[in-house]
Amino acid sequence: MAAFLRSKCPSVGRTLMGGLGNSLFGAANSSVEAVTRSSHCDAISQQIRTFIQMRTNLKVVDNSGAKRVMCIQSLRGKKGARLGDTIIGSVKEAQPRGKVKKGDVVYGVVVRAAMKKGRSDGSEVQFDDNAIVLVNNKGELIGTRVFGPVPHELRKKKHLKILALAEHIV
Repeated sequence: MAAFLRSKCPSVGRTLMGGLGNSLFGAANSSVEAVTRSSHCDAISQQIRTFIQMRTNLKVVDNSGAKRVMCIQSLRGKKGARLGDTIIGSVKEAQPRGKVKKGDVVYGVVVRAAMKKGRSDGSEVQFDDNAIVLVNNKGELIGTRVFGPVPHELRKKKHLKILALAEHIV
C-alpha cells in the first residue's frame, strides 16, 4: 500500500517518512515513497487510473466491520469521486459481529485513490488502491480507527476527524 509522490521537476527526488530509497521494488515495508518523474513510463503509470465511479470495488480501512464496498453512486458529479469525496456504497464483504453487515447501503469518504492528484507545490500523490472510511448520513465516522496512510487533502474537505484518527498523513 504505497503512495507515490511525483515532482514535476525530473531532478528533484525526496523521500518521506525516513529511510526509504528511490527504488520502486526495494520498499516493500514502506507506506510512502517519492519517485522522480522520467521520460520513460514505468509499469504503474501505464495502467489507466480513473475516477471512482459506479461498480468500483473499494477497500474499507476502518474498524466498522466491512471489508469491501462496491460504489453505487458518487455524490460529487457525473464523472466520479476523487480524494475526500463522499460516495454511497453497498457492503460486499463484512466481518462477523461488525457494526455493518453484508448488503447494507452505507456512505463513505474516499481516503485513498489510485488516480493521480496534483498538489499546489507541483508534486502528485497516487495510491496503490482505492479505499474508503465509512460514515453515517450526517458525516460522522462509524468506526473508531483508520488504518494506513491518508492524504492531507482531507483537511480542505473538512474531514478532520479522519485525519485525527489516521496512522499516517501523507
